[in-house]
Amino acid sequence: MKDELHQALTVLKQGGLILYPTDTVWGIGCDATNAEAVEKIYKLKQRNDSKALICLVADDRMLSKYIKKIPDAAFDLMDIENNPITIIYDEPKNLAQNLIAQDNTIAIRIPDSDFCFQLLRKFNGAIVSTSANISGQPTPKSFKEIHQDILKGVDYVVNLPDEKIGAKPSSIIKLSNDGKVQIIRK
Repeated sequence: MKDELHQALTVLKQGGLILYPTDTVWGIGCDATNAEAVEKIYKLKQRNDSKALICLVADDRMLSKYIKKIPDAAFDLMDIENNPITIIYDEPKNLAQNLIAQDNTIAIRIPDSDFCFQLLRKFNGAIVSTSANISGQPTPKSFKEIHQDILKGVDYVVNLPDEKIGAKPSSIIKLSNDGKVQIIRK
């Protein structure tokens, strides 16, 4: 795993794209603070940049670097939820502008994956995590289902065949600063 972390980190720091296993699905990732790298993901996925992308952070401390005010309910949800959960927060900060949704929100998840945790810690920052598919196509449930255009379009493919992947996207819940809670995806 050490070599894979080193290679992925090198590519991320150079503004490149990686294809990597998360706790949910195979993801396309880049430095979440690099607008040019984020644009590469939109182009690769053939996705309109008005559709925001999800970011991963290692822990609560790292989350606070990117969210102005974390609602208390977010900590409660993270503590009680057993399945992967992505939370949409108001008022993001320190992220690439083209990563932030038009309503000034950002979707962030703390993954339950040793590789992702180590990658995020060593990178010391948020990483984009969007499913490894062309926009509108089904989310691949395994590595072998990833389209060749995606494989050719990234700068590095992490080679961790034994990494546990859930093969199902996370639930998405929007927590507004005004106390509203909305389930986006179960």
